[in-house]
Amino acid sequence: MSKLSKLLVSGVAALAMLGATAASAETVRVGLVAKVLGNGFFEAANRGALEAAHELGDLEVIYTGPTDTTAVGQINVINSLIAQRVDAIAISANDTDALVPALKRAMKRGIKVVSWDSGVAAEGRHVHLNPSSNELIGRMNVKLAADHVKDGKGKIAILSATTTSTNQNIWIEEMNKALPDYPGLELLTVVYGDDLAEKSYREAQGLIRSYKDLDVIVSPSSVGIVAASQAVSDEGKVGEVFVTGLGLPSEMAGHVKSGASKSFAIWNPIDLGYSATYIAYELVKGKAKGEPGETISIGRVGSVTLDDQRSAGMAEPFVYDASNVEEFAEIF
Repeated sequence: MSKLSKLLVSGVAALAMLGATAASAETVRVGLVAKVLGNGFFEAANRGALEAAHELGDLEVIYTGPTDTTAVGQINVINSLIAQRVDAIAISANDTDALVPALKRAMKRGIKVVSWDSGVAAEGRHVHLNPSSNELIGRMNVKLAADHVKDGKGKIAILSATTTSTNQNIWIEEMNKALPDYPGLELLTVVYGDDLAEKSYREAQGLIRSYKDLDVIVSPSSVGIVAASQAVSDEGKVGEVFVTGLGLPSEMAGHVKSGASKSFAIWNPIDLGYSATYIAYELVKGKAKGEPGETISIGRVGSVTLDDQRSAGMAEPFVYDASNVEEFAEIF
């Protein structure tokens, strides 16, 4: 081989190495999609996502979402992220099925899709990360209700988010499965506040005024639990009607202090946003494939193992009460 040929070969090899290095150093761009902007739970999740980005170094988080809790709003956001050519979309879904066509388009363009908190149908994503086991969440909500009434006997009502909210509906199903283990509890009705503060407040107010023997309002919605607690206070029912469910310490601390709620539960949304983003990163980097039975790293939180539907649960819900709520309120 001539000297010139050797130089050309060496040059091509060097360029190839530089190209590989540049490709490996490219920033992974993940669109983190909330159900709705302006919700403290999702803002805390974004904080966790940014922590993952800082830790991993070559990760950029684009936090976004609609201004209302509709599938249409999220579809518009998904289409925008596709146009931006992100590497992955991590979304908490407002509707199980309605988002699937848009997310399929994303996947056809090589975008990895992770649903978290509220799931997308399996054909519309690679992996789903539940914040906890659905069964454990349902049972926890019922247990919390029982803890709020004397001798575990009383009448309860559920204040949910939207009628189409994937996770809310699953948790209510699990609550109904758990209720026979608490024979002292009677479920009166389920109402929906659409994850909107004003509507949730009106629905809680309606429950208090319609059911004079109501003991507990259970809301598996971080918006609903705050609205219901405020309604109990405004209706002068503190000590008569209690509120529990899933909420943020920063938003519930005052209501625990007032006595409107004795305790409530939530997983750490910071960890949830961190973990969902970490999974998206692992998929983009090819370190995970999203196959049933696969164990995927979620960094400092540990790891998750996917089930047959390519879903996994992050952790058990944690209970907050007067002994710890102020401490956690400073965090999220």
